[in-house]
Amino acid sequence: MTFLRCLLLPILFLLSACGDAVPEGQSARILAMGDSLLAWHSLAGKSISDTVSRELQEPVVDRSVSAARILYKLPVSGAAGMNIGKQYTPGEWDWVIVNGGGNDLWLGCGCFACDRKMNRLISSDGRTGAIPAMLIGLRETGAKVIYVGYLRSPGVGSLIEHCRDEGNELEARITRLASQEEGIFFLSNKDLVPYGDRSYHAADMIHPSVKASHEIGRKVAQIIQEN
Repeated sequence: MTFLRCLLLPILFLLSACGDAVPEGQSARILAMGDSLLAWHSLAGKSISDTVSRELQEPVVDRSVSAARILYKLPVSGAAGMNIGKQYTPGEWDWVIVNGGGNDLWLGCGCFACDRKMNRLISSDGRTGAIPAMLIGLRETGAKVIYVGYLRSPGVGSLIEHCRDEGNELEARITRLASQEEGIFFLSNKDLVPYGDRSYHAADMIHPSVKASHEIGRKVAQIIQEN
C-alpha cells in the first residue's frame, strides 16, 4: 500500500457508512453496500440509505465505503470495505441495495481503453463477470437485489464527463443482467439530472447532492414497497 493511500484510507472510512445502528428490539432486513454514491452524506444522516430508512420507517444497515471498487485485490483494506463484495455481512436480509463499478472504470483505467476492465466487471450479454457473480451470489441468500445506477454529469464542469459512454455501456449490461434474473432490479439514474442543472451534484460535480440522494433513495424505497 502506498504512503498516499495510507493517508487517504482514514478519510475514506470517515466518509463511509454510519448507518449500522439498529434500534433496540427492531431487526434490520435491508442491507446497503457500494461506493460513495451510497455513502455520501451519511455523516449528516442524508444519504440514499438514510432516505430509504425514512421512507420505509425501518432501519437500513449501510456498509458502503467511499472509493470502493468491485475489483479490488488488497486484502486488508478490501476486507475493511474497499472491496464492495466484502462489505456483505450475513443476516436475514430481504433486500440488498448495491452499487459499484464506477471507480473501477474511472480510477482503474481512466475511462480510456477500458474494454478489458469492462468485461471483467460484466460481459456484454450480462451473464458473466464480477458484477453478475456478486449479484447472483446475493440472490442465492434469498434476498432481492436493487442495483443503483450512477448519476450522469449535467454537461458542465465535471471531471467525469468523459466517462459518459463507459457508464452507459456498463449500465446497459447490468440492465441485461436484471432482465434475465428474477429478483434483481436495476434503478437507472441516467436521466435524473437535467442538462445544465448543477443542483443534483455536490460541489465536486461528481457525487450526489442531498437533493439527488433524497430522490434516488425515494425511488429505491418505491421499488421495495412495490415488490
